[in-house]
Amino acid sequence: MSIEVGSKLQGKVTGITNFGAFVEIEEGKTGLVHISEVADNYVKDINEHLSVGDEVTVKVINVEKDGKIGLSIKKAKDKPPRQRNNRQRSESFESKMNKFLKDSDERLASLKKHTESKRGGRGAKRG
Repeated sequence: MSIEVGSKLQGKVTGITNFGAFVEIEEGKTGLVHISEVADNYVKDINEHLSVGDEVTVKVINVEKDGKIGLSIKKAKDKPPRQRNNRQRSESFESKMNKFLKDSDERLASLKKHTESKRGGRGAKRG
């Protein structure tokens, strides 16, 4: 059976380096999970996430001509579908721009009013 990009497989961590982990998958083949593909957040030390002998689920992200197999643990996790906010999608650019301009004018007017009250009003003379 050939290993195809996009397939999810079970594997066993056989080695850990500072740049990733080697995972043995089917038919004795080994692939590399790069450190950036271990978790959704930043991974400084891969040893905090994986150990030799761990059983992991991986997703094949690439298979090179020379036989190298790129794997991902974070892409193998099933994520719930993201909820889209349809109201924002249907809002036109013009309406967004109008709303922005209105908010901007209100903030500017409030800022001017606040600044003038600190100076003692517009007509205050210095002397």
